[in-house]
Amino acid sequence: MAIYLTKESKVLVQGMTGGEGMKHTRRMLAAGTNVVGGVNPRKAGRTVDFDVPQCLTGLGGAPSAIPVFGSVAEGVEVTGADVTVVFVPPAFAKAAVVEAADAGIGLAVVITEGIPVHDSVAFTAYARSRGTRIIGPNCPGLITPGQANAGIIPADITKPGRVGLVSKSGTLTYQLMYELRDTGFSTCVGIGGDPVVGTTHIDCLAAFQDDPDTELIVLIGEIGGDAEERAAAYIRDHVTKPVVGYIAGFTAPEGRTMGHAGAIVSGSSGTAQAKKEALEAVGVRVGNTPTETARLVLAALEGGA
Repeated sequence: MAIYLTKESKVLVQGMTGGEGMKHTRRMLAAGTNVVGGVNPRKAGRTVDFDVPQCLTGLGGAPSAIPVFGSVAEGVEVTGADVTVVFVPPAFAKAAVVEAADAGIGLAVVITEGIPVHDSVAFTAYARSRGTRIIGPNCPGLITPGQANAGIIPADITKPGRVGLVSKSGTLTYQLMYELRDTGFSTCVGIGGDPVVGTTHIDCLAAFQDDPDTELIVLIGEIGGDAEERAAAYIRDHVTKPVVGYIAGFTAPEGRTMGHAGAIVSGSSGTAQAKKEALEAVGVRVGNTPTETARLVLAALEGGA
């Protein structure tokens, strides 16, 4: 009951020994994630004891001494890791992703924000050529509740369920998870809102469509670009499961960048209204607020209008 990330995933953390890496590795462990190592060439050979009590979540998370490797390749060779979470400064993100792809990592979750666009273009293309899926950059990661958490999404605001969620916005990912906490999710994927991302709405729609335990899909978009319009066309042609949507930015002023680097509106292109209309035209129910969106999800699950 998941896409991309399961309890079987073996997770490395690039930048684990930094402040953010330490904090979120502890949270991932507390969520039951099988974190098998960190990567830092300057601290190779050490171990970090996160001492995460099992009682925090009841999902695992026994006290964990995590080894630090000098390279991703070494970590993969020793542990069999197939996922990496990247917590490195923007200037080093491209090299970190290339290293992960060269090591044969199947999924790289790039949390780092502020990465130059030309670097994102380069490493997403390179990773694709090596068979590595990128989530992000500038994203909260993804979580399969009750199984594993790769990134910074809070693990304690939802539970396993039958709804799949794909979102540009980290904050709205958390809000919808909380709004539907009694319903639960198969997997929640925060794809990031930068102009260049490795995994798109369409990629996640396809994966959720093929997942037998995802009954309904929630798609969260935002102003700027045409990703949601392209997703609408894909839904029309390929998705048979019900989809509920929400678009952030109805009150955004024209011609101004809002939040994510890609969220800019020019004329009618990229507006929340245009995206809403495109989705509704293919049968997607679109809420005007996150709370209304949650109500639409519940109604759809119950077979209501």
